[in-house]
Amino acid sequence: MMDVQGNLKKTEEFVVQASKEGSDLIVFPELFTTGYNPDTIGSKFSDLAEDENGPTVQMLKKLALEYQINIIAPIAFIEKVAGVPYNSAVVVNRQGEFIGAYHKTHLWAQERYFFKEGVDLPVFDLDIGKVGVMICYDGGFPEVSRGLALNGAELIVCPSAFPIQDKDMWDIYFKSRALENACFVAGVNRVGHEGARHMFGNNQLYNPRGKELLYAPMDEEGIQTVEIDLQDVTEYRKEVPYLKDLKAELYKKIDYK
Repeated sequence: MMDVQGNLKKTEEFVVQASKEGSDLIVFPELFTTGYNPDTIGSKFSDLAEDENGPTVQMLKKLALEYQINIIAPIAFIEKVAGVPYNSAVVVNRQGEFIGAYHKTHLWAQERYFFKEGVDLPVFDLDIGKVGVMICYDGGFPEVSRGLALNGAELIVCPSAFPIQDKDMWDIYFKSRALENACFVAGVNRVGHEGARHMFGNNQLYNPRGKELLYAPMDEEGIQTVEIDLQDVTEYRKEVPYLKDLKAELYKKIDYK
C-alpha cells in the first residue's frame, strides 16, 4: 500500500502487455496507485491525491500515446481548486489526452471521512464507443448504471475493491446491470490483502443480455483480454427495449426517503 511509484511501474508493464495483445482499452481497479484500505491509509489519501497535471496522469498520457491504448485509471483525485479529494477514475484516450474523470457518487463506510462524493454521471466518448464508469459500491445502485445508459453508455466499467465476504453480491451486480440497461458491463477488482481486507480479483464481463463473457480466476493478478463490439448495443436494445419502454413520469412519483 501507498507505493505509488512501484504501482506505476507495474502499470506500465500491464499497459505494454495489453498493447501487445491488441487491446483498445485497459481498466485498472479502484485506487490502484495507493491501495484502498481506509483503516490503514486514512488521512494520507489527501497527501497522495493528484490533479490532472500530477505525475500519475502525465505518465498515463505518455503511455496511452506511446502504446495507442485508452486507459481508465482510478486514483485519489483533486480538482484544480484543491480541497478534499475524490475517489475517482481518470480517463485518458489513445491520443494521450486527459478527457475527464468520474468521481464515485456513493461512498462506502469510512470512505466518506476521506473523500468527497461526486455528483455527475459522465459518459466518455472514446474511439471504441461511449464508456461510462461507476466505482465499486456504485454498482449496487441501479440508478447509477441506468443514468449512465440513458446518457449514452454502451459499456460500463466498475473498478472495485470488493472484499471476499461480499463475493455473492459481486456475482449479481454486473449481470443484472448489463441486462437492465442492455449494454456491456464489466467489474474490475483489486487482488490481495490490505490489513484484514481480502480482495479477490475475479474480473467479470457481461453482454447486454446478461450473458457471461469473462469470469476471471480468483486471487490472481493479471490481464484478461476480451473482444466485444460496442456497435452491437444498438441491436441488443431493440431485442431488450428496457430503455425505450421506461415510464419516467411514473418513476417521478417514487418518494425516496
